[in-house]
Amino acid sequence: MFLYCVRHGESVHNAEGRIQGQSDIPLSDFGRRQGEAIAAALAELPIGAIYASPLLRALETAQIVARRLGLPIRIDPRLKEIHVGVFQNRLRSEVAELYPEAFARWTAGEPDFAVPGGESRRALQERGCAAFREIAAAGHEHVAVIAHGRLLAVTLAAFVPVPAGPATPSLENASITTVRFDGDGCWELTAYNRVDHLRHVGLSGAGDL
Repeated sequence: MFLYCVRHGESVHNAEGRIQGQSDIPLSDFGRRQGEAIAAALAELPIGAIYASPLLRALETAQIVARRLGLPIRIDPRLKEIHVGVFQNRLRSEVAELYPEAFARWTAGEPDFAVPGGESRRALQERGCAAFREIAAAGHEHVAVIAHGRLLAVTLAAFVPVPAGPATPSLENASITTVRFDGDGCWELTAYNRVDHLRHVGLSGAGDL
């Protein structure tokens, strides 16, 4: 089977440079245009199922895709973005000033560190992996999974080697990453952080949260 892992289009907070985590933020107008480009790209593939995070920016992206493909959306709360506690809804510059120690530990990438009020990267990875395994076991041949940058990055890193660089590099808004699962527990990365479908729309340049 093939999983087409989609990061949602640009959100309002992405455009403002705010950390959103599990805040329920809608797409920007630009993000909706990116969603249409995602839908056009996925319409060229034999997608048989759509899974999505319930957070608004991912759900709106999924709704644009679902309209184009004529498929229902299967909501999975385990596909939500990481909860970043007191960081949520703040600019990165504000976080660095208000919570310097927590910000330093967060940016260092400690897997078991949780921002006050939030969750750790390890906990995020565990729920993401559980969702992916259940999706893989559902019997679909081609599946679109529409979720979030950090959720997708840490989950994919548990299954497949990612390109050289940081352990969990950021994924672009509206990017498509493809993995193949052979049914015997073997996962293969076939395309990473694809953005060629956005050439007539553009990239948002936003961070991974």
